[in-house]
Amino acid sequence: MKWHKYRLCFLFLYTWSLCLQAELLYGCDTLRVSGNPEYPPLLWPDIKSPDKLIGAVPDFLGEVVEPLGIKVNVRNIGSWARVQRLAELGEIDLVAGAFITAERLGYLDYILPPMMHLDTNVWVPRRRMFEYRHWPDLEGKQGSTLIDNSFGERFDSFAADHLDILGVRSIHQSYLMADIGRIDYVLYELLQGRAKLARYGMSNDFVALEPPVSREGLFFAFPKLSRCNSKALREAFAARLLELTEQGRLEELIEEYLIRYTEEGR
Repeated sequence: MKWHKYRLCFLFLYTWSLCLQAELLYGCDTLRVSGNPEYPPLLWPDIKSPDKLIGAVPDFLGEVVEPLGIKVNVRNIGSWARVQRLAELGEIDLVAGAFITAERLGYLDYILPPMMHLDTNVWVPRRRMFEYRHWPDLEGKQGSTLIDNSFGERFDSFAADHLDILGVRSIHQSYLMADIGRIDYVLYELLQGRAKLARYGMSNDFVALEPPVSREGLFFAFPKLSRCNSKALREAFAARLLELTEQGRLEELIEEYLIRYTEEGR
């Protein structure tokens, strides 16, 4: 019993010393984190605690910062559009997964390397497939994706000038509208689309057309106005991120959480 008490005391003191060290080194011991809640198996709301985000990225992030003595609080604060607004205001300390855009560069400091690269595809109902070779084939058709979603500067610019894309709060809504013929296609990442459709029991109903409309790096990013955005923390974070990325750690977690997300919906 005494050893158990000593062990608990030692763990408390060790944790406290790490937090104190982090505060002294980086000016921050806890990161307020959020990201796109429509991003399984990387991020999605916990069924038991909907204000919390779970998935491969929160676990991966924990492994990145653990040696630094930093704690993380990964919260579901609403839509992806809201996450971006609060990041711009500095009300969160880290965005857990964002593509690079010119607008976001104005308020985010991206950390290299990217945690992974993601393909974004045109998803269509299997019974209403159409020929697609490149972006101009989407002209004259109605698409849908999440509000304020970005798929790379070049595609975003083309879409703004030539395409009709409806923004929605839930990608499930986009797939349902495509299924009943209200829209022609859904723009969404390949990995996340497969996860969502598997959970909805709609995997056989939709096809991801090739080639992808874009392939972009997905990054962790510190809001410029965050209290935790210091050069020392960014450099330490980047070094640890590179180490885990080279080990393929996130890919291992993705496989684990893809199964968990699909089974959770049954």
